[in-house]
Amino acid sequence: MSDRLAILGGTPVVPSGIHTAWPTITEDDKAAVLGVLERGTVGGAEAPEAVGLQDEFADYVGARYCLATNSGTAALHLALLALGLQPGDEVITSAFSFSATAHAILHALAVPVFADIRPDTYTIDPQAIEQLIGPRTRAIIPVHIHGLPADLDDIFAIAERHGLAVIEDACQAHGATYKGRRVGPIGRVGAFSLNFTKSFPGGEGGLLVSDDEELMRRANMYRIFGERTEKMDDELFRPYHSYVIGWNYRTQELPAAFARSQLRRLDANNERAAQNAEYLTAGLSGLKGVHPPHVPADRTHVFQKYRLRLHGDELGFNGDAVALRNRVLLALRAEGVEAVLWHTTPLPLYPVFQRREGYGGGFPWTVPPADRDISYDPRGYPEASRLLDCSIILGSERHPLCGQQEGVMPYYVEAMHKVMGRLDDLLAADIPDRSV
Repeated sequence: MSDRLAILGGTPVVPSGIHTAWPTITEDDKAAVLGVLERGTVGGAEAPEAVGLQDEFADYVGARYCLATNSGTAALHLALLALGLQPGDEVITSAFSFSATAHAILHALAVPVFADIRPDTYTIDPQAIEQLIGPRTRAIIPVHIHGLPADLDDIFAIAERHGLAVIEDACQAHGATYKGRRVGPIGRVGAFSLNFTKSFPGGEGGLLVSDDEELMRRANMYRIFGERTEKMDDELFRPYHSYVIGWNYRTQELPAAFARSQLRRLDANNERAAQNAEYLTAGLSGLKGVHPPHVPADRTHVFQKYRLRLHGDELGFNGDAVALRNRVLLALRAEGVEAVLWHTTPLPLYPVFQRREGYGGGFPWTVPPADRDISYDPRGYPEASRLLDCSIILGSERHPLCGQQEGVMPYYVEAMHKVMGRLDDLLAADIPDRSV
């Protein structure tokens, strides 16, 4: 094996072709999908695969009710609609998440208010939440980012003091636990994604869970064109009346069948991701300037993503953190590691949330200006900004940890040690900056 960095002409550490593409599709998966085609029922809110998926996932997370949707974004939107949000109401959420979290708030004509994150877990900081509560605040959406549950007890205490609903964004956290309970139905309502990149993939799709019967009845009405779904039991005399503005957020039978088959392997997928993460953490914990993810003792992490934080100060590097991050990323890619960034700025810095002349930032043109100034100043999210400037994910959406055999991880550890051990060579090299 060459000691020279692969990006500078050396031999890559990770053997070519060693990765397993995700999602893993088995003969059982194929048979489940083919069974739908043979049955001939390929859609409908009460179709057998959709209903089976709802029942099985409700049982899996310990919820009384579950609705299958066509995306995790739709599930989040339904949760907000069912809670009765009005235009201009405010919802506090994390400054570090996928954009769908905030888009769902905009879809409900509400205003996203972003809170900074904890520097150790990367989840929403409860202390930051309380400072942002105002007269129009109606709900909090903690995000279980990368598969690690947020500080739910602290968040619930804040919500109870102020009369707010808590919606769990568990789109990356299928099967993760908080104090012994699976996330999703711990709050008033929880949303999951079945996007093909997730450890529980359905191609596309989502799931909404709750123990609240009335809330889920309303969510189901919004899910199916605003119809009162209790009137739909008799197909012959279904009135097709819409009582509110509704959407077509139902799932379909083919992805539902695929998801049901995948659900049987979710625990195994999560266990594989945890084992791979444990190996990485053990192998990298002593590496100077590299900090593996932190997992509090009262919860489990399903490692939808494994994020490493680089500390340039520990390495004697006083330059730009983004430049260091980018160099290390490119060097790891050259060594054959499936390393990626997955977001480079906090959510409130996205163009859609920037202030426009005559309008408050963060909500659509049709919504009246907020009753108070909502700041989207990047200086308001220092922890999220610092994290994204100096961190890298090991594993990609096409090759996540949950899909990789354990033999891949020693190569990742070796590659990381190689790159960090030759950091001076990497920083001195003439490598184009590809950041945007």
